Amino acid sequence: MLSIIEQIKQGKLWDFHGGIHPAENKDLSNKSPIVNAGIPQELVLPLKQHIGSKGDIIVAVGDKVQKGQPLTQGDIAMCVPVHAPTSGTITAIEQRTTAHPSGLSDLCIVIAPDQQDTWCDKTTYANYEDRDPAELIDAIRLNGIAGLGGAGFPTARKLQGGLGNVDILIINAAECEPYITADDRLMRDYAEEVIEGVRILRHIISPKLTIIGIEDNKPEAIQALEQHVKEDDNILIRVVPTKYPSGSSKQLVKILTGREVPSQSRSTSVGVIMQNVGTAFAIKRAIIDGEPLIERVVTLTGEAFKERGNVFAMLGTPIAYLLDKFGYKADKKHPRVIIGGSLMGFTLPHSNVPITKMTNCILAPKRKELPLHTYEMACIRCSACAEVCPSSLLPQQLQWYAKDQNYEKCEEYNLQDCIECGACAYVCPSEIPLVQYYRQAKAEIWARSQDEINAERARQRFEAKQARMDRDKAERENRFKKAAETRREEMAKTGGDDAVAAAIARVKAKQAAAQSEKPEVKPAVAAAIAAAKAKQAASAQGATSETLPDNSEMAKLREERKRQARERKAEKEAVESTASASSNDSKKDAVAAAIARAKAKKAQQASEQKASVADSVVENAEVDPKKAAIAAAVARAKAKKAAQQAEAQSEATPEPAAETEAVDPKKTAVAAAVARAKARKAAQQAEAQSETTSEPAAETEAVDPKKAAVAAAVARAKARKAAQQAEAQSESTSEPVAETEAIDPKKAAVAAAVARAKARKAAQQAEAQSETTPEPVTETEAVDPKKAAVAAAVARAKARKAAQQAEAQSEVTPEPAAETEAVDPKKAAVAAAVARAKARKAAQQAAKEQQNIEED
Repeated sequence: MLSIIEQIKQGKLWDFHGGIHPAENKDLSNKSPIVNAGIPQELVLPLKQHIGSKGDIIVAVGDKVQKGQPLTQGDIAMCVPVHAPTSGTITAIEQRTTAHPSGLSDLCIVIAPDQQDTWCDKTTYANYEDRDPAELIDAIRLNGIAGLGGAGFPTARKLQGGLGNVDILIINAAECEPYITADDRLMRDYAEEVIEGVRILRHIISPKLTIIGIEDNKPEAIQALEQHVKEDDNILIRVVPTKYPSGSSKQLVKILTGREVPSQSRSTSVGVIMQNVGTAFAIKRAIIDGEPLIERVVTLTGEAFKERGNVFAMLGTPIAYLLDKFGYKADKKHPRVIIGGSLMGFTLPHSNVPITKMTNCILAPKRKELPLHTYEMACIRCSACAEVCPSSLLPQQLQWYAKDQNYEKCEEYNLQDCIECGACAYVCPSEIPLVQYYRQAKAEIWARSQDEINAERARQRFEAKQARMDRDKAERENRFKKAAETRREEMAKTGGDDAVAAAIARVKAKQAAAQSEKPEVKPAVAAAIAAAKAKQAASAQGATSETLPDNSEMAKLREERKRQARERKAEKEAVESTASASSNDSKKDAVAAAIARAKAKKAQQASEQKASVADSVVENAEVDPKKAAIAAAVARAKAKKAAQQAEAQSEATPEPAAETEAVDPKKTAVAAAVARAKARKAAQQAEAQSETTSEPAAETEAVDPKKAAVAAAVARAKARKAAQQAEAQSESTSEPVAETEAIDPKKAAVAAAVARAKARKAAQQAEAQSETTPEPVTETEAVDPKKAAVAAAVARAKARKAAQQAEAQSEVTPEPAAETEAVDPKKAAVAAAVARAKARKAAQQAAKEQQNIEED
């Protein structure tokens, strides 16, 4: 069995389904040679003149360009550049209406020609046979060559896809569309250049066989081609019957090779690559002459043209310029201009549309020549459209689905295989514009597919972003976890604790300390509150309702609360001053110990005072009035002596202003010892005097009982004050001795503050006792002398007890010998100042009491 190539060489032809034989009307434009259309006043160059993507603009408004200079550039195979058709200046880059059925505008470069037509530098490949095919393909792309048969597919991309995959090269010279004669006149006038372009394609593709397919209605073109084809070119010229649309790619492949291109596939899938005659001519000009695609052959036909024929028109030439130059006379009733032939062309919205790489014909028919469709009628299901469809489709079904916008069914019925030849609409008796329905459906399907592609791309990007975010989150968590583990390991090695655990522990400790610092209700206050509640309950039951309530206990309770508040305030001030002064734990412990000692002593003194008042009130013994008077006199003498001693002590003590910054520690210790000795001596003298007061009982015969009671009360108060002063002096002198070797001046200041607080409290207690003591005396106008004697005895007992306590405290105080070698001089000065202040205060109090006694 012979192979396909052998059958082709023997002249065998095949046929395709359908097809029509419309009126050709080629004689209107194929009788005269191709002429040059000239240079218009303005060139409008759309950036996209082919199937594929636009290029990037590399010029700007105001730039001067030369003929053949590239205006755009692109790095991909589906992008071909646009070149300047002539020299001139870039006047605008803006939106202009383009040659498209939609009539929409696109970005265009506008050039104002300078009429000089100056060429730029050319790059030629005269010896193309010595060049690599890839280099030639790249040169074809850079020269902006696209398919000139009407589809506009980038030639370089088609050649690159056919390398090594095809064995047959077909040159399409059928030109089956009515009215169009551009390829016919090109083959007649430039047959040699067309054949040279075919040889360049053969060198690039290296096919086994090259066929030029041409219809039998072009005998002059066939003869011209045969004259320039050589025997060693291996080029066959095959004449095919005139039948529309035999010039379509798939149909011509079927006619010449018998191979049928699959649905939605290209001819390269069956080992065939096809190029147009005009494309071969443009390749020859680009490779050998170095001229990019800046002009093409355009057929000007139709009865509305006065001068019909074919012209070389620069790309970007406005159609209005061609209409004016070649005598276009519009039909008065139905003026129209069509781009393309009568079957596949489309009507222009206006005449300012420019010529592009895909423009092969401008048809300007009159109304009688090409009548308009008046209206669309209903389909009668005659099946004439299905009989003439060259792609073996069902046009009526596609029209119904397209009209119903059922695009899924359109795709199911292979709408994409429609070549939009218009044969179905040509034979439709209902004058239904079927091709328009198909074009609209194709555009909608393409838009939806693009939306799906964009949505899928967005979904992929979103999923990639989510995956990246999840990955980053996991990495951060792992990094933090690893850092925490590393930190714990390091702390474990260094013996430290975890920072978080330590912070939690500190917070818990602060909370516990805050809870422990809440003030507790003292037992005395609680007992007083309970007593008050009991009294209120009793009064509610009606007991003692006629008598007025005794508010003395409540007054004492209020005084006690005030005193406690003052004590807490003083303690708080001392603690705050201590905490702000120093952060050492040893200083805090010393301050806390001093405060505790002061509290204990005050509580003991308060209990003793309450007991003495109760004893003085309860005792009811018979005492001689003379003894009471003697006791009062002795008490006055003791008070005078104590005041004198305090004054002498204050005069002997040096003032703080005279102290130097450095004081001898030994002298300070000696001074403290002397102060303690004086306190013991004063206590012994008071005891001795109290013992001798009972002997001269018979000296006086008559004493006023009221005065004796008053004198006894005063004596008791003086004795208590003397004991407190002695105790305070012993405390002030003993504390500095017991300090450590190095004492902070801040601690001395705290001690001074404590001493001042003690002095204030002692004064308050003395005032309270002086207010409460005379109450039993003033209650009655006549007091029994026995009670006065008992009061004097009680006073002597308290004086002895105070002296014993002072002596015991002085013995507990360490001797100066136990002092350390180094004592802070500032603290010693503070202690001395405190002692002097206490002495002066005691002297003032004694003087006031003496004055009050004398006035009484």
